[in-house]
Amino acid sequence: MRRLLRSRKTQVALNGGFGIVLLGVAILSVRHFAHSGWPLKHADPVLVVGAALLYLLAYLPKALGWQRLFHAHERPAAGALAVAGGAACVGGVALPGRFDDALRIAVVKRYPGTKVGLGTLGISLLILGMLDNAALTPLASVAAADAHSWTARAGFAVVAGAGILAAGVVAFLPRIAGTRAVMRFRAGRWLSEHTHCTREAWAAWVLVSISWALRGTAVFLLLDALSVRGSFPLALAFLCASAASAALPIAPAGAATQAGAGAAILAISGVGTEQAIAFSVAAQALVIVTGAAVVLLIAAWHLALRVRPRLGLASG
Repeated sequence: MRRLLRSRKTQVALNGGFGIVLLGVAILSVRHFAHSGWPLKHADPVLVVGAALLYLLAYLPKALGWQRLFHAHERPAAGALAVAGGAACVGGVALPGRFDDALRIAVVKRYPGTKVGLGTLGISLLILGMLDNAALTPLASVAAADAHSWTARAGFAVVAGAGILAAGVVAFLPRIAGTRAVMRFRAGRWLSEHTHCTREAWAAWVLVSISWALRGTAVFLLLDALSVRGSFPLALAFLCASAASAALPIAPAGAATQAGAGAAILAISGVGTEQAIAFSVAAQALVIVTGAAVVLLIAAWHLALRVRPRLGLASG
């Protein structure tokens, strides 16, 4: 598989196929919005820009938190992890659920200077997903307290409970990996060597929680921008519903599933169906746009670093 992925023909085929799929999705989206109208057409531009900036800023603590899950000698650059997150958001337009993790791994491996192995990347993503669940626990608790129906409260209680269990697994994983019963096996010894320490895991949890707090604030601003009757607990409910739907092992497309789950929780909370769908589509579109912006900004930065020495030599 590694030799196949390194093949130039395979890379061209994958990149070309991915580009064609995204182009098709873009054409269909343009046709839909040309017929139905763009949800952000009548939104407050100042609040929309503020929400977009918060979404953009949320990538930094998430990347720094993910970075903490690697040992220092194999730790990828924060830029590589931020680009991987942005590419996964863009790829979620067309890729089925959970395929975005494969995209993250591919982007990090292709980033200049990356030394980490595929196995280490994979286990770091599993732990990062559990930290995401743990970070959602306080948000889901607030959303459950403000929910108007027992169904919504039960759903948020499940999200909060899953987050508590995930936090326990992350906290005790280093101890479990270091036990004699696990170290007897080759896979267990590898896991012990590549598992984070508990202190770094808690630091990663704090950074990931900051990222989710920024996203929750962005959703709150977007609710206000589109004149949707909402509150901060409703923004957290929308965020938790969207994030929980992303945990499904198989889904038609990550972005579509998250948008549908977000619209459903808004409708349950009393927002009109059409308004809920419009807001959910707008929020997901903003997430995708900011993800693309992260990829383009870091790509432009690397291009500038490569061109600058050449310009210096040319002028000399």
